[in-house]
Amino acid sequence: MNHPDSTTIESPTRINPSNRFGWNYRALAQQLPTLPFAITDAHSHVNGARACKILREAMDLYGIGSIWSMTYLEQVDVVRAELGARLRLIAVPDFASKDRKHALGAGFLERIGKYRELGSTICKIWAAPRSVDFAIEAGDPAMFQLDAPLRVSAMELASSLGMSLMVHIADPDTWFQTRYKDANLYGTKLDQYLPLERLLDRFTVPWLAAHMGGWPEDLHFLTGLLDRHPNLFLDTSATKWIVREISKHPRGAAETFLERFRGRILFGSDIVTTDEHLAAGEAKSEMAAKADRPEDAFDLYASRYWALRTLWESNFDGESPIADPDLAMVDATRFSATDAPMLRGQNLPPSLLKSIYVDAAANFEAAGKPPA
Repeated sequence: MNHPDSTTIESPTRINPSNRFGWNYRALAQQLPTLPFAITDAHSHVNGARACKILREAMDLYGIGSIWSMTYLEQVDVVRAELGARLRLIAVPDFASKDRKHALGAGFLERIGKYRELGSTICKIWAAPRSVDFAIEAGDPAMFQLDAPLRVSAMELASSLGMSLMVHIADPDTWFQTRYKDANLYGTKLDQYLPLERLLDRFTVPWLAAHMGGWPEDLHFLTGLLDRHPNLFLDTSATKWIVREISKHPRGAAETFLERFRGRILFGSDIVTTDEHLAAGEAKSEMAAKADRPEDAFDLYASRYWALRTLWESNFDGESPIADPDLAMVDATRFSATDAPMLRGQNLPPSLLKSIYVDAAANFEAAGKPPA
């Protein structure tokens, strides 16, 4: 597959950033190969009863059988009503709370137990560099560091309950060039991994590091990290970031890396759904502002599956249909917020695709179960 043919292109009067070219993602789904298995999406944030219906259509079209989601506790019932057994819960703090210290501390411990009662076997430790900003607001800049007592308590509880750990440890290189330029405040990118490596040794449960371990730009670094820590797995979520950086690597480099760690790299999308995506004219958060009507919400969700499957399965070579504001954030003289990077398909062999799409998720689940 090189480029979508004319039957997949519409001429809408309004195009959202998830569909720069006005493509018909329903028609494009039919052009992808029919896989002999259902894909596991191991990284998402699914909320909203109405948005969930739209996501389910995208999942069905793009061959997604099950989805692991950081669904808010308060939304579990409505999401389960739509997705049923296809949903697997990942425990997360109450990020909507204004009391960050409680939400990421004692409040999170309470929620971990409730998620476990609902069947969750994964606990998410969110340690993005921008958590420093939350810590400063809460009065202690070190409060939310990955190895801070408050975080370790969550790991201890989750581990004692038989849960594996998911971690968001770093953000794109583009953000360290811009948002995180102050290394005295945020640390360097490499600094983010020092506490992680210590904790990987301390907590021997399986760990899933989101967004290709936070460093898809540097496959050599990830190789060392995975070699040193056999309990570490990675997911391929954060579509814009993954498409941008994997496409930059020399031909074959990503395949070599994925083959070396076959069974430890899980497919993930990082799709975020919310009913706010269906409501026009409301004041919204940055994430919720990505869509404001059902058609745009569908494009938002389906575009991620189209882009990721195209990246891994095809020889497509062209601009991504998804706008990537990181380009302009780094160089506003060359790019606008609606520009996008090249998407260069990796055309992975079928057996490796199956490992990423299905087997690695099963391996991660099996690694987290106690011996019989």
